[in-house]
Amino acid sequence: MKKYILLVLSCTSFLNYAQQSYQEKVTDSVTLDEVLVTSASREIQKRSEVPGSIATIDAKTIKETKAFSIDQLVNQVPGVFMSTSRAASNEQHFMAVRSPISTKALFLYLEDGLQIRPTSVFNHNALLEMNDISFGRIEVLKGPASSIYGSEAIGGSFNFITKNPTEKLSGSLGFQTNDLGLTRYEFEVSDQVNKNLGFYLGGQYGERAGGPIEHSDYEKTAVTFKTVYDINETTKWSTVFDVVDYRSDMTGSLSEADYNGGNYESDQTFTEREAISFRARTTLDKLWDDNNKTSFNFIVRDNRMDQNPSYRVRQTRENGQLTGFGTGEVNSNQFKSFVGLIQHKLDFEFANSSLIIGATADYSPQEYVSETIDVIVDIETGRNTGFSINTGDFILNYNANIFNYAGFFQYEISPADALKVTAALRYDGFEYDYDNLADGIVGVDDSVDNFNNLTPKLGVNYNFTKKAGVYTNYSQGFTPPQVSTLYRNRDELRGIKPSRYHNYEIGGYFTVPSRIKLDAAIYVLEGNNTLITLRDENDLFFNTNAGKTRSYGVEYGLTWFPMKELSITHNGSYAMHRYVDFFDNGVDYSDTDRETAPNLLGTSLITYRKSFENDFGFSLTAEHELVGKYNTSFENQIDNEDGTSSTATYSGHNIFNLRASVNYKSFELWTHALNVFDELYAARASFNRFRGENSYTIGNPRAFHFGARYNF
Repeated sequence: MKKYILLVLSCTSFLNYAQQSYQEKVTDSVTLDEVLVTSASREIQKRSEVPGSIATIDAKTIKETKAFSIDQLVNQVPGVFMSTSRAASNEQHFMAVRSPISTKALFLYLEDGLQIRPTSVFNHNALLEMNDISFGRIEVLKGPASSIYGSEAIGGSFNFITKNPTEKLSGSLGFQTNDLGLTRYEFEVSDQVNKNLGFYLGGQYGERAGGPIEHSDYEKTAVTFKTVYDINETTKWSTVFDVVDYRSDMTGSLSEADYNGGNYESDQTFTEREAISFRARTTLDKLWDDNNKTSFNFIVRDNRMDQNPSYRVRQTRENGQLTGFGTGEVNSNQFKSFVGLIQHKLDFEFANSSLIIGATADYSPQEYVSETIDVIVDIETGRNTGFSINTGDFILNYNANIFNYAGFFQYEISPADALKVTAALRYDGFEYDYDNLADGIVGVDDSVDNFNNLTPKLGVNYNFTKKAGVYTNYSQGFTPPQVSTLYRNRDELRGIKPSRYHNYEIGGYFTVPSRIKLDAAIYVLEGNNTLITLRDENDLFFNTNAGKTRSYGVEYGLTWFPMKELSITHNGSYAMHRYVDFFDNGVDYSDTDRETAPNLLGTSLITYRKSFENDFGFSLTAEHELVGKYNTSFENQIDNEDGTSSTATYSGHNIFNLRASVNYKSFELWTHALNVFDELYAARASFNRFRGENSYTIGNPRAFHFGARYNF
């Protein structure tokens, strides 16, 4: 083992070595023992060997869904709600998995098992930095998975697996458009250049102009290039390059009056977000013998996001009247990353056991600058019409060298054929070397901050048959403070602490091949120092820690095939999200429901698909999305006529969508009817205690989407 220890500064997993074969094998997700996954360990496993709640969205489902946004895919997973307003958000999004709808660092977004951003530089809009045309498969592992992947995998990890080269020259040209103002062009080409070398190239250009919500235009270009080189029968070298260039208006939320009155004019005219992201990964997979294999990875990231954010704009009032002026900020956050990983798997002949060991080192220098702006407000309309930057009037201006190092192991053993026990342990260390470039003017003094954590995981699978089994697990999760959050909020009253979580879970799975598939899980997720967002006395957002929180619930997914061509699916969850111990401004909010935390989430689908011998086929899908009622504030803010007060709420919504597609030989045509009953609903609602009412990120109105693709 000494020769492996010397490699710990390099890196990674054996993910790609057999990736192509498992993507080709997983064609029938109804048969449990054929479902192969990688998200639990970066190693290919049967679903029945994973002691956790894991769901797969395979190539067949991706092809059939014809999604034009990622939420249309991941929201098919029980207990997952990616909240995005296709009418206004332009791929900007919130997420909720075993947690309230929020922007917090509770999720890991991975490409081929590797983080797309460094820990501590989380962005809740990180998925806009992905190229969704390149997805060959998506795996969602719910609950903490920190033993393998690291911090931030609290609610879950989302692993987007890129397509592999095809054996023969193939590709596609696609076009999509809708009456939400979106137009998108797509292309793919793939080939096996020679016996050992293959490539995949996929890209898209999308833009939106003149959507139903004012000030919601955007443009995005994304390209993915992948090569796979079989050096010999035991060695594989793969490389992936991603480039994403994105710009979007930031509409902001609507007031209660505008939301209910159908006035979708934006108060913003200049707020926007620009992002450019580059990622490169090269992986060498080596099979030493039948029992040993190692993967080495080196990753480079280069990312910049510039914002004039709508959520920082504040209008100035005197005696309740607009003054014609306001405040805001512009900011720029950029980082580069140099990452090395190594992962080795050793199989033992004893009790079908195996050991995974690994180490990772991530060095990510970050630059962050934020300056104030003066805003011009139209007194008659209340619109923010212009701004000027107060150059040199910094809110923050710093460099931070972020170093994350970790080591982990995972041991699996089967003392009996039906029983598998998994034990894992991970150690993480973080060092933030903070250099305040506006020292003496604004911000805190230069400092070096260190955080570390040891996270265990223990799980058990018992399979009664190849088609039915149960599992249970205990796992921990750890989230260090985000760098920008820590140094923006570090003062005597609002020092940010790491968040720690304990997850307890029991679940099961059952299938009757080609007839029924059932997955279910019950969980409890307890948080200490959970990070939350509040508003200060100036109506500005700030982050702080709640003492203790608890989320608990049940998640379930059921698919029934009454006949070969027809499937009926219902995925749902019922959960409670509570403050266990929380004080704010001297008021005790312990044992209360958390805000933006719906109890009920559900997606139901009825799909009829038919194929004919002359290369003709079609599919029809009816879809129902349910989001239950939730509080928009944890405070009692609404004064009732009887003199009592109550918590502001959002009533929830029910949305119905229809999808239809036709394929004939090399051609595909499809259409979506979104929100067919034109229900008024919010992608997210929150309470503004200074206005005394809810504000809304509006969901899409009734809309129609069309697409066409030529495959060659």
